[in-house]
Amino acid sequence: MPLHKKILRFKAFWGSLFWRTFLLLSLLVTASMATWFLSFKLVERKPHAQQVSAQIISLVTITRAALTHSAPDKRRELLIDLAQNQGIRVYALEDTDTVLPPQESSFFLTMSHLVRQKLGEDTRFAREMNGQEDFWVSFAIDNDPYWLRLDQERVNTETGLQFLGWIFASLVFTLIGAAFISKLINEPLSRISATAREIARGKIPQTLPESGPREIRETNMSFNQMVSDLARIESDRAVILAGISHDLRTPLTRMQLEIEMAHLSDDAREGMRADLSQMDAIINQFLDYAKPVDSITLTELSISDLLTQVCEEYKRQPDIHFNLMIADTTLIRGNETELRRLFYNLIENARRYGRNEDEELHLDLACHQSIDEVQNRIHISVRDHGNGVPESALDNLLRPFTRVNTARSQANGSGLGLAIVEKIVKRHQGHIAVRNHDEGGLLVSLNFPAADA
Repeated sequence: MPLHKKILRFKAFWGSLFWRTFLLLSLLVTASMATWFLSFKLVERKPHAQQVSAQIISLVTITRAALTHSAPDKRRELLIDLAQNQGIRVYALEDTDTVLPPQESSFFLTMSHLVRQKLGEDTRFAREMNGQEDFWVSFAIDNDPYWLRLDQERVNTETGLQFLGWIFASLVFTLIGAAFISKLINEPLSRISATAREIARGKIPQTLPESGPREIRETNMSFNQMVSDLARIESDRAVILAGISHDLRTPLTRMQLEIEMAHLSDDAREGMRADLSQMDAIINQFLDYAKPVDSITLTELSISDLLTQVCEEYKRQPDIHFNLMIADTTLIRGNETELRRLFYNLIENARRYGRNEDEELHLDLACHQSIDEVQNRIHISVRDHGNGVPESALDNLLRPFTRVNTARSQANGSGLGLAIVEKIVKRHQGHIAVRNHDEGGLLVSLNFPAADA
């Protein structure tokens, strides 16, 4: 996998609050446990060494006393009994013995020092003698040197395997606890985030559970109240706009009838007809902008074919010239009526504001699909060859009732054309960007998730 894609995946992974909380908690608890473990080992080293040294001194002393005071003919039986029942074996120390000394750890140095204080400074230790591994300690009986062989378990009360198992078990419980805490912290925030995304798409989400800790409960209650208020405002707005549409269209229809019956010149009649037609178009734009999101049905369709059909309809007009760069069938999940309205609005916006000095409209339209491991999207661009828009006005261009007339035509309009385009794009989970083209004119870039994304 290329490096930049690995970086993108890592950013997506690290951007998750759950994984950040999980990793930070795991590191914190692991560091705390490691500090505690090291502190414990440092504190218990000397008591442990004292315990082991006392045990060795006792075994050597008792063994030497038993052998010294036993009858010579009973010593063999005594040695056999010590070996079988106590795991203690005594060997004669020879100058030819091959001795491998113990590793000089802090624990061994402390323990051997305590043993030599009691048994003598000439006491020797070994972890292997003549190829036989165990713990060996020397002692003397009537100036005759001997080896006392002890099982390692008598000296090492805890083995490395035990420590490894303890550390592994502690780490597992730590990770489980960190995952549980991370989920407990992240789950309410994830629900709020998912609900906010639903609101951003114009949908009415389900209410959040008003339970749990006081802070989460109060936050969810406030969020539910906000969602309820937004839904009521949206409903009231739709009712008001529908009422305005009905109340305005009635006098408009009456005025159209009066114009047709009035004794007017042809120029006056045509002018009044154009004004009424423009008023009716503005009312339609209001209704389009106020249409609720969940009122549309999405189906799989070819957006490249739809864009081609719209361009064919406009090609009948001699003052519009298209430069089409449309790829073959590109499928998305969308609503044909909504997408057709989107393209109409973009072209009409260019007709009003994007003409060149010769009052002709040249439009560059492109549509293609990009597929990689990160995304699978449909990209559409619409560029006119007009005067563009002042850079200071670009950020407000998609807002409702915004019209920029300083650098573009003085044509009339409601200021809802691009706002409706943005709303349709959001309904289809797409993105829109508007900027001035480097070679002049306004460039509108759209992208949508492909049907098989």
